[in-house]
Amino acid sequence: MKTVVVTQYGDPEKYVRCIKVPDPDAPGEDEVLFDVLAFPINPADISFCWGRYRLRPELPATPGAECVGRVIAVGSSVCHLAVGDLVINLDRENWTQRRLVKAHRVIAVPAEIEVKQAAMMRINPPTAHLLLSDIVTLERGDWIIQNAANSAVGRLIIAFAKERGINTVNVVRRDEARQQLADIGVDVCVTDSKDLAQSVRALTNGAKIKLGIDTVAGSATSRIASCVEDGGVVCTYGSVSREDIVLPPAHLVYRGLKFTGFLLGRFLDWKSEAQVAAIYREIFERVADGLRVDIERVYPIEDIGEAIAHADRARDAGKILVAPNGLERLLPAEQS
Repeated sequence: MKTVVVTQYGDPEKYVRCIKVPDPDAPGEDEVLFDVLAFPINPADISFCWGRYRLRPELPATPGAECVGRVIAVGSSVCHLAVGDLVINLDRENWTQRRLVKAHRVIAVPAEIEVKQAAMMRINPPTAHLLLSDIVTLERGDWIIQNAANSAVGRLIIAFAKERGINTVNVVRRDEARQQLADIGVDVCVTDSKDLAQSVRALTNGAKIKLGIDTVAGSATSRIASCVEDGGVVCTYGSVSREDIVLPPAHLVYRGLKFTGFLLGRFLDWKSEAQVAAIYREIFERVADGLRVDIERVYPIEDIGEAIAHADRARDAGKILVAPNGLERLLPAEQS
């Protein structure tokens, strides 16, 4: 089978390869074997290839935090899955054609969910969900602010907040991105600048903003913090700028802001398997009701270098997907 490996940390166009490796063994009694139908290329995956991510396994290593697959064999003790089921995998190393994992590490996807959308359900939707539910208690009518608002997670936060009656201030880095968000009916959208706090106060009539959500880091964290009410919370979940966070002491000492971080794996680890399954069931219901993540292009696995380069330069556009077993496998089982 074909799989993607990082041969050396650094420029993915130089050190990421698609190679042939032996197929996995038949599943053990508590395991499941599935064909990988599609995987997205996320910013964290690109950071992994560069060696900038928190995980730096010995090389060669296979990237890939999420994927969707079709079950082709199950172990003798596996009762909740069957051949033909669509599944998402909670484990890593998914940039490959076939995976063998413990059965409790996959979650069955309802048959009505589109395969390409299912490929993007493991990380971004629960991230958006938990940022709105597990950082501070938010009530209908409350205000939050987020940067990189036109990213995949940002757009999901907008959608989930709207469902709950939470008002959003959405910060983008380019003026043209404001129109993209206006088209989906955001409450407030503003381009980031050194005068962000003044702009936000004017656009919201001085609304008290309870939570700031930051994925840019660097000096952008401080600008988000300047918009949050005294005693509020700022949560950072990424570092698009690839810079360390810079904060003046006044935010903590005089204004009493609280700063925290979010990592999906850690937050899910704090929950029971039943609670995790419930989160994904809720997400699947939203997808079935029409929630969508935009897709820019789908590549074959052999073109992984080109796919990574495309994903890196188009972070504000739709997702880049890879179909390891061919585009035809992205069709529903009855059509393939």
